[in-house]
Amino acid sequence: MLKDDSSPALASPAAHKTTLLQHPTGFGSIGHLPQLGDIGFVGLGRMGTAMAANLAASGGHVIAYVRSPDHIDRLEALHLAPTTDFTKLFECNVVISMLPDDDAAHEIVFGREDIGLIGLAKGLKPGAVHLSMSTISTATASRLASEHERHGQAFVAAPVFGNPAAASARQLFIAAAGAPADVERCQPLLQKLGQRTFVMGTNPADANLFKLLGNMMTATALEMLGEIVAVIRKRGFDPQRFLDLMTSTNFGGRVHKLYGDRIVAQSYEAGFVMPLALKDVRLALTEAENAGAPMPSVGVVRDRMITGIARGHAELDWTALGLIAAEEAGIISTPTITSN
Repeated sequence: MLKDDSSPALASPAAHKTTLLQHPTGFGSIGHLPQLGDIGFVGLGRMGTAMAANLAASGGHVIAYVRSPDHIDRLEALHLAPTTDFTKLFECNVVISMLPDDDAAHEIVFGREDIGLIGLAKGLKPGAVHLSMSTISTATASRLASEHERHGQAFVAAPVFGNPAAASARQLFIAAAGAPADVERCQPLLQKLGQRTFVMGTNPADANLFKLLGNMMTATALEMLGEIVAVIRKRGFDPQRFLDLMTSTNFGGRVHKLYGDRIVAQSYEAGFVMPLALKDVRLALTEAENAGAPMPSVGVVRDRMITGIARGHAELDWTALGLIAAEEAGIISTPTITSN
């Protein structure tokens, strides 16, 4: 279960910003980390590996937990300290997790008796911080926070916006929430991982809610872009001309520019693969149902993703919503896949 979530990195500001909702409060640098002791890291997929490598490059001693010894050499080459022994994380002052789903996050905190895994809650020392950067449900975030609190530890949720290329370039946007003192303790790490941190409040689950809903804004935009590009193609026009018009006028944001270009180019190499995107869609729909607030457009995206996965597109990026829209319109589309 311990696994993780390309397109160009996002714009590069000169300094990291920390924002309380919409109010700037401070700046960071790209120098060395202050002395924080050992930093634990769980979830060394593409995103996690890029993030952990940046911490190591900033002078951090990063203990990277992996289940398979096959990854040891690769991680050592990035100046990480890989281990297959989960208990090596227990002496760390901060442990960062970058995991794919609720089950994996639950497992590392609560442990699993059937495989002899002692979780972080029982293993970490009092006062340690679990910095959860995974995209998980608010219910799971609340359970993890409560369990850590029960053991005298801190829990900060800090899910990220961005893909592996953005992670490598330290261009992630981070939504953080937790007790103010705990978030402040994590700021030196966050400054080395992203270009801007938004502090959403004191309840960790709030950061996860905002991340899920933000992903839905992107997902529905991708669906709409795919549908429109299909119409343009069916009418015999070059969709790039239409996209240039729209992104130069009313739709000049990153999603429409970066992902629009990929949909027009039929370039769907994986940054955020369809099954992980579908996981977020389902979590967001559950949040909406719990709030009594329907999101019918997100329901359309869910069905499209299920269709795409059933057609064999599970290894493609979520921009392949454009491919699915083209297929539904009867357009023969040959996706461009670039190996990483």
